[in-house]
Amino acid sequence: MSGWVKIVGLGPGAESMITPEVTAALDQATDVVGYVPYVNRVAPRAGLTRHGSDNREEIRRAEAALRMAHEGRRVVVVSSGDPGVFAMASAVFEALEAGDAAWRALDIQVLPGISAMLAASARAGAPLGHDFCCINLSDNLKPWALIEKRLRLAAQADFAMAFYNPRSKSRPVGFERTLDVLREACEPERVIIFARAVSTPDESIRVTILGEATPDMADMRTLVIVGSTQTRLIEREGAPLVYTPRSTE
Repeated sequence: MSGWVKIVGLGPGAESMITPEVTAALDQATDVVGYVPYVNRVAPRAGLTRHGSDNREEIRRAEAALRMAHEGRRVVVVSSGDPGVFAMASAVFEALEAGDAAWRALDIQVLPGISAMLAASARAGAPLGHDFCCINLSDNLKPWALIEKRLRLAAQADFAMAFYNPRSKSRPVGFERTLDVLREACEPERVIIFARAVSTPDESIRVTILGEATPDMADMRTLVIVGSTQTRLIEREGAPLVYTPRSTE
């Protein structure tokens, strides 16, 4: 079978953060499949067909990619960041498990990318330098009660926390509720970082404390990092540096 599927991450935004492995896959592809804004990040060229679709069509998109690969095409499925972090890799495998048994013979590879949380952490210093967890705050695919449970348990375990999809026009109150939960579980001096559009011309990094954080500091282009009790702030001229030491007190 000559077709293949490569599920790739385009990184957080800058072309320089796309790995050479992913660039090579895109150069070999006959088809690129993904959410419209991510597909648009792939330059058009002769011999390449770009298939953009809506953000909520992940399974249908994955099925289309597998079907094209089974027909002999070289298909790249694109995500931003890393494809295995709240992105298309799991959707492709879900479609594979439930779909045509012949698809299982395909050459399917996942090529990692630089995730938004790692890019944001690097911009701020090293806030994820010790144990941390990552939570998607969108309740589109899971109930809010589960999100709140995980927030409380993560705070109780004293993880640093990275939050994806904190606030959108369709979910304006979710991040407000998140801050309420964190204020019940954490001290107001806890460091919180709002990293928006990292590696793009719109990038902004805001470091504050939980007691002064407001919901409007985040949107869908923002990656939020909340430190643990061990996270430290180094004041200096210009932006401060935030890090969590690997040793615990």
